[in-house]
Amino acid sequence: MVVAAMLGAGFGPGLYQNLSSLFTPGLEATFGWSRGDIATAAGLALGGAIAAPLIGRAADRFGVRPVIVASMLLLGAAYLWLAAMGMNGGRAIWRYQLGVVLLVLALPGTSSLAYGKLIAARFVRGRGMALALGTSGLALATIVAAPALGATIANFGWRAGFVALAAGSALLALPLILLSLRAEALPAVRAAARANLPGTSAAVARRDRRFWIMVASAWLINAATTGFVTQLVPIGLELGLRPAQAALLLTSFASSAIAGRLLVGWLVDRLRPQPVAAAFAILSAAAFVALAFAPSGLALLLVLVFLAGLMNGAENDLLPFFAARLFGLRAYAEIYGTAMPIALSGTAVGIIGFGRLHDLTGGYTGALTLGCGALLLAALCFLILPDRAGDDGNRAAS
Repeated sequence: MVVAAMLGAGFGPGLYQNLSSLFTPGLEATFGWSRGDIATAAGLALGGAIAAPLIGRAADRFGVRPVIVASMLLLGAAYLWLAAMGMNGGRAIWRYQLGVVLLVLALPGTSSLAYGKLIAARFVRGRGMALALGTSGLALATIVAAPALGATIANFGWRAGFVALAAGSALLALPLILLSLRAEALPAVRAAARANLPGTSAAVARRDRRFWIMVASAWLINAATTGFVTQLVPIGLELGLRPAQAALLLTSFASSAIAGRLLVGWLVDRLRPQPVAAAFAILSAAAFVALAFAPSGLALLLVLVFLAGLMNGAENDLLPFFAARLFGLRAYAEIYGTAMPIALSGTAVGIIGFGRLHDLTGGYTGALTLGCGALLLAALCFLILPDRAGDDGNRAAS
């Protein structure tokens, strides 16, 4: 079950999100779009996440296998659409935007919306670590794919990069996911769909202030860390790194995501999770401040990017963890699906904001400073987030 979650996360749309800055120079050169144009198109396309609650409701009612299969096939089709952009001479940016919309529609079936319910239903005492391992697939795939995809784009062009992503998701990942689910997850999916699981309905959760505090923290973290990673290679180039060195920053970011997920997963199984989450947000905020002062040297930049990315890894573990902890499993996928488009609107703000602020100011200092502020506000959200009634605050899950 956890292996399937790692594969889904690792080959899902989040991989393109993490590696999208590798495509930016090629798209600029081919179509004449600015970084702000590309970022705005991608950010607005995240409106496709509005379908996530409906997908979550379907997963709660019928199980996740159809959602997973459809999402992975749609993902492959989206990458092929992006690879074909401009082959007929068109330069309109709506083609790129539509491709990102398709990626966003594939997101629920590759995320903790689909896999998190399975893991939360099976694991109790070790739920935090199980979720951390499942979501770490994205960071692992980023580490492996960043240099390989960078080399592919350098040698064969950005179109070949999109074709490689399509092949990885539909031809490699999907068969392995189905093989992993065959023996373990599918009976659990059917049982979970039929069982009268404990917890609140999605309607009740939406009326609970804890839901909105939880979602606010995810919104703020996404705005900071996603905006950051989607501009990471250009940031490195502007700080004097060569293209190959700038690509290494993606590896550092992905490594920090693994460390963040595993360390947070281990800690929240043993300590009250709210202060743990707040501490990681503050640490990442400090790294954003340091990067805003334009440090020089590859080694220092790798360290700062590692620290800045810790909260990105933690957030992908914490949102499903808190959703299950605070509201139970009865309507987990729908509750998570309701939170997803709101959290992704933060992603859109971060992507657009980092790109547009660069175009406006000629640098990334302002965007990094605002990102620091967002992470500090996220830390505050975690500190004021109550546990569910009757919880002693020391159990990671029940």
